[in-house]
Amino acid sequence: MTELLKQIEYVEKKSRFIGYLFTCKSVEDVEKSLTELKKQHKKATHICYAYSLSSPFLEKAVDDGEPGGTAGRPILSVIQKKGKRDVCVFVVRYFGGIKLGAGGLVRAYTKTTSEVLA
Repeated sequence: MTELLKQIEYVEKKSRFIGYLFTCKSVEDVEKSLTELKKQHKKATHICYAYSLSSPFLEKAVDDGEPGGTAGRPILSVIQKKGKRDVCVFVVRYFGGIKLGAGGLVRAYTKTTSEVLA
C-alpha cells in the first residue's frame, strides 16, 4: 500500500515541477502511484520518477521522454545520497515554454527531489 508522505512545487523559468514522495514496498505500489498521478496530471509534459526498494533490493530511474539521464538518474541519485529505502519520488513537469537545457533539467529535478525528501 502506498502512502503520499509529502508534496512540493518548484518553478524554474516558467516550468512547474511538482514533487511527490510515496512509500512503496513493491513495483506494483510504484505502478499504482504512477497510474494515480497520470489521472491527476493529464496535461503534464513529463512524469519522471525513481524508486529504491529494500526487499528485494531494486532501484530504477525513468526519464519519461526527457533527454536521457536528465531526470530519473538525478532523482535516484538524491534518494541514494539520502539513504532512503522503500520510497518512490515522482516529479511531474509542466513545460513553461523556455528550454532549460540538460544542466538546467538536472538541477531542477535534483532540487525538487531534495526538497520533497527534506
